[in-house]
Amino acid sequence: MHSDVRRCALFCSFVALTQAFYIPGFSIKSYREGDTIPLFWNKVYSDNTELQYAYSELPFVCPPTGRTHTGSGLISGATLSLNLGEVLRGDRIMVSDYELVMGNDEEARYLCSHEIDRNGLKRAKEVIRDGYVAEWIVDNLPGATSFVTTDKSRKYYAAGWKLGEEYYSSPDADPQYFINNHVTMVIRYHRAPGRDGDQGKKVIVGFEVFPKSIEAGNRNETGLPADILEPQYGMELTISPNSTSVDGDVPIEENGDDGATLTIPYTYSVYFREEEHLEWQNRWDMYFVAQDESSNIHWLAIVNSLVICGLLTTVVAVIVARTVRGDIKGYTKDGLEDGKARVKRTKGTRSPRKSNEKNGGLLDQLADTEGDADISSDEESLMEDTTGWKLVHGDVFRPPPYGGLLAPLVGSGMQLVFMAAGLLVLSCFGILNPSFRGGYVSVGMGLFVLAGLFSGYFSSRVYKTFGGQLWQKNVLVTGTLIPGLLFATVFILNLFVWAQASSTAIPFGTLVGLVALWLLIQMPLVYVGGWYGFVVVGHWTHPIKANVIPRQIPVQSWYTKSVQALLLAGFIPFAVIFIELMFVFKSLWQDKSGYYYVFGFLGVVSTILIITVIEVTIVATYVQLCSENYHWWWQSFLVGGSSSIWIFGYLTWYYFTKLHISGFVSSLLFFCYGFLACLVYGLLTGTIGFLSAYAFVRRIYGAIKAD
Repeated sequence: MHSDVRRCALFCSFVALTQAFYIPGFSIKSYREGDTIPLFWNKVYSDNTELQYAYSELPFVCPPTGRTHTGSGLISGATLSLNLGEVLRGDRIMVSDYELVMGNDEEARYLCSHEIDRNGLKRAKEVIRDGYVAEWIVDNLPGATSFVTTDKSRKYYAAGWKLGEEYYSSPDADPQYFINNHVTMVIRYHRAPGRDGDQGKKVIVGFEVFPKSIEAGNRNETGLPADILEPQYGMELTISPNSTSVDGDVPIEENGDDGATLTIPYTYSVYFREEEHLEWQNRWDMYFVAQDESSNIHWLAIVNSLVICGLLTTVVAVIVARTVRGDIKGYTKDGLEDGKARVKRTKGTRSPRKSNEKNGGLLDQLADTEGDADISSDEESLMEDTTGWKLVHGDVFRPPPYGGLLAPLVGSGMQLVFMAAGLLVLSCFGILNPSFRGGYVSVGMGLFVLAGLFSGYFSSRVYKTFGGQLWQKNVLVTGTLIPGLLFATVFILNLFVWAQASSTAIPFGTLVGLVALWLLIQMPLVYVGGWYGFVVVGHWTHPIKANVIPRQIPVQSWYTKSVQALLLAGFIPFAVIFIELMFVFKSLWQDKSGYYYVFGFLGVVSTILIITVIEVTIVATYVQLCSENYHWWWQSFLVGGSSSIWIFGYLTWYYFTKLHISGFVSSLLFFCYGFLACLVYGLLTGTIGFLSAYAFVRRIYGAIKAD
């Protein structure tokens, strides 16, 4: 007992270390004084919508000129090649025209004056009204807005900067829109480590952006404003109409384009400041200070999970150590040989057969797993010390209905288990981190494709255990069912996003590449795994054969019926993870940083979740068998994944109470992708529940056979 406590303490200490550990990059880029630092435009995004847009494609920003940057050789307007994860997350990275030179401060510099018509003006107002922020990148760091913690002890970053402000002069007045046409960039640097530092080189450890709106007038001949620090007026997005409609009441601005335009001047400032106490390997910490501040709540989530898991462990221990063993001992007191249970007759009970019959009395053949007939209820009432789960031993391994569907689901679930475990391990050890842009999606996709071997293997073994013979058909269903469902859903949703001209839309070439990964790589791997599992390894053996005629199932209690059992069983795993889910949801949809960092905590909670799912499924299966209901195959799978019902409900509650997402397409994306995520989660945990229940059932009925 004491050793277990020590192990738990060591494990928690390890978690405390890993939650703050990551590998921020694979190579350090250092700069000399005077070196050109490229600035990249990426995208704009908002907490109020699921649609993202490429920054360079906005109609009101300065278009790239196509000139070559001195020193770097990069051409403005050139797009960078992106990995699969970056494309799927909506990144569209392009070289900008901004000039950044290490160590050279620019108090004010003119970029361009861009002319927009009424359509461009309308678009500018829309992105400001929807709260869009822009993401620029310098040295792989996103441009950030600087904040201070509630106790004012630490500064932290939130990725992105606001494109403008919506202003109401009075509660009843129409809104005014001001665009941020001037940005002040602060590049924070530190002495480069090693020999580069000795040579005077520096590394970038921070990139802050402070936007400001400055009026178009009151500027000199170079386009610079007279006062940058305290401008008198902002750059309001408004165009005076050239004319009015026929009746003279409604301005053209409301009804159409009259040819009027608005010219927006863009300027910027650059300052380089040394940050003595921030090392390069810790530069991403600034984006996670807010998450670190909530570490006490993370520990509360772990304690909550441990308490629930501990109670369940006690229940399972009682079932296994006392109830099941006691039942087996009582049931096998008189022996169970060759799959036949010999049970005492109660005193004065008359055998339905004559005592001189060659094959013995009916009670001597009770539960014969090779018998041709079931046992009547009158004959069952003659059994002594034989109740509950022991009565269904002749039917418990009967293949389930629609086993040809359950087997592919289990196979796909094992594919997801492998992918999720790989991502979690790589994240906890810092290999996958925010500096590896798009890494989670790219690596996850690679792991999912490679795990096709596991999918085919487990699916084929389960399929053959159910008595299936057409293993090629099973392989085809396994390789196409879940991936096909996911791809079809994403493709249909993508049509809606395409219609919105959003960068969230997956390009056609990427869709073709995904289909190639699916059909040319994953399908052959599923086939190889399926062939090995079906032909080489074969089915799992059962300790007891099934009766030919199925046993009649008695009327079930309310808590063992499907819907009630799923809701009751699913609530317990949900209670284990709901606190950590709050942080995941907040990171995805509320924090502008968009990064979830404390994977050490998530790893611990996920481990406890898996243990909880296993224990809940075992308890639910045992209760079901004690109710003489032997249809446990599908039930165990559904019980294992039932917490996904509660998670989707929690997601719906979060949408209506915490988020401000507006628009039909954004809401459609939110709920459809949320449903797919819950479906994938349910498939993963359902597979874990199924395999754990299967192992439990084989163990307890194998113990009867052995005794």
